[in-house]
Amino acid sequence: MESEINIKELEEKVISAIKEIYDPEIPVNIYELGLIYDISITSSAEVVILMTLTAPNCPAAGGLPAQVEEKVKQVSGVKDAKVLLTFDPPWDMSMMSDVAKFELGFL
Repeated sequence: MESEINIKELEEKVISAIKEIYDPEIPVNIYELGLIYDISITSSAEVVILMTLTAPNCPAAGGLPAQVEEKVKQVSGVKDAKVLLTFDPPWDMSMMSDVAKFELGFL
């Protein structure tokens, strides 16, 4: 079916878009920092992202989830996007990718 969406392809586009968003306090994108816990895409191209912040009192708390939601909504093929914020489990440095650890001088 031509009208059927390719969820894997759409997920790759969503991840690419998220990688353009940087934590305002750490010069690494939020995907590599490990702030994105889950990306779910429905068969109707609705995206739900479960994310966290580096700390519950993070100054970016107000703006970062909204920024992610707006960026993902702009991805070609995405019908709608919603970001859910969680602090369970709490973020810690072990959640960073090797790319992030390298960029921050931990590797």
